[in-house]
Amino acid sequence: MPVDEEERPLPPPEPRLKDALLDGPILPTLLWLAWPNVIALSAGTCVVIAETSYIGRLGVESLAAMALVFPFVVLTMTMSGGAMGGGVASAIARSLGAGDVERASTLAAHALLIGICFGLTFMLVMLIFGPALLALLGGRGDVLANAIGYAQIFFGGAVLPWLMNCMAGVLRGTGNMKLPSLMILSSAVFQIILGGTLGLGLGPIPPFGMRGVAAGSLIAYLISISVMGWYLFSGRARVIPRIRGLRIRRAMFIDILKVGLVSCFSPLQSVLTISIFTHMLAGFGTAVLAGYGIGARLEFMLTSVAFAVGIASVPMIGMAIGAGRVARARRIAWTAGLVSFVSVGLIGTLIAIFPDLWVNIFTGDPGVRAASREYLSTAAPMYAFIGLAMSMYFSSQGAAKVIGPVLAQSARLLLIGGGGWWLSNHDATAANFFVLAAASMVALGVFSASSVILTRWAPKRDVMTPVRAALSGVVE
Repeated sequence: MPVDEEERPLPPPEPRLKDALLDGPILPTLLWLAWPNVIALSAGTCVVIAETSYIGRLGVESLAAMALVFPFVVLTMTMSGGAMGGGVASAIARSLGAGDVERASTLAAHALLIGICFGLTFMLVMLIFGPALLALLGGRGDVLANAIGYAQIFFGGAVLPWLMNCMAGVLRGTGNMKLPSLMILSSAVFQIILGGTLGLGLGPIPPFGMRGVAAGSLIAYLISISVMGWYLFSGRARVIPRIRGLRIRRAMFIDILKVGLVSCFSPLQSVLTISIFTHMLAGFGTAVLAGYGIGARLEFMLTSVAFAVGIASVPMIGMAIGAGRVARARRIAWTAGLVSFVSVGLIGTLIAIFPDLWVNIFTGDPGVRAASREYLSTAAPMYAFIGLAMSMYFSSQGAAKVIGPVLAQSARLLLIGGGGWWLSNHDATAANFFVLAAASMVALGVFSASSVILTRWAPKRDVMTPVRAALSGVVE
């Protein structure tokens, strides 16, 4: 027993302060972190609907132009948010779990540099090659001109969404889900108001068309950056990005990019998979293609639920891994996977049984309704596996072991490409392609879950290195 100088027993040491993310009950903590994301991401869906509405008032050419440029916008947001943002959150959480706040602060500064660099890269690529890519997708005449106008403004400010999502990743890594979610919600409101005002014109403000819609989005992102930047640098956050006296360290970049950069291949492959499948279905006519599009909208909406749960698991798993509590990290992963699987699967199955609940929102055309019903009855119950796969993807980000889920996405791409080619050469029907889509969802979910089972999550002992020497000239 420890004693003082007079050999009197010393009081027992104070117990370690509990961290809800490290010590709290898993399911309640996970749901508490997830609910702000559900609300915020639902607002993002409202933005897509609202933009489609007021862009439609600009004319058919503007709608077609948005269809051309939309995949590049989605790719930018998913890469900067779910992929690189998840990598940032994972690195921050693992450092905090190990008790190294200074390393977390240094990582936060490097995360902002990564956001700026990737944003500049996207800007240069799209400004230089964007017109040619949009023309390659089929843009012609006024449609191409409107698409280029939107791309020039949006990607001219590509640094803003990248910086915004990297800041959100820093906050999420500390367990703060409310502020990033509030910013997504407020950004959605500003996008709707500013995009509509600048695009269509209001009072003394002239209509700027597609360029105005893009400018509205960028202004909304800038507002979010200002609020999150103030919060981070004012000392209110759990970590403060160490800008003054910062020495650029390759190890910091590697810690973020080994998760974030590899994760970027997942949304890239997902967009490519959808593009290939859509191209194959186009041969069956407009009604089948439109029917599939209605089902794909439901998939997009339901993945928001899985995203909300998955991104909430990143700081919980990251901190558990940093603290060496691998068994707890795995329990969190399977809990998040089960929540995503059940919640997405229940909604998907309900729509499969009663497809008109969803189809009636979009169309009254008999041919489109029939195709949409057939697709939903086949594929919608399998959306559960999409939810499982997305949850495993984010859980693997928290553990910094994301290669498995990315390879699972590669397997789905190969299945769609190879299976679609085989069906195309054997006079298959649209129903056969719908079965292929459902099978690819099952494969993605099973492969993603298997990768988590087979991958060793225990970190190497030399991963967390002290960084005080990198912050200034002072050496420990």
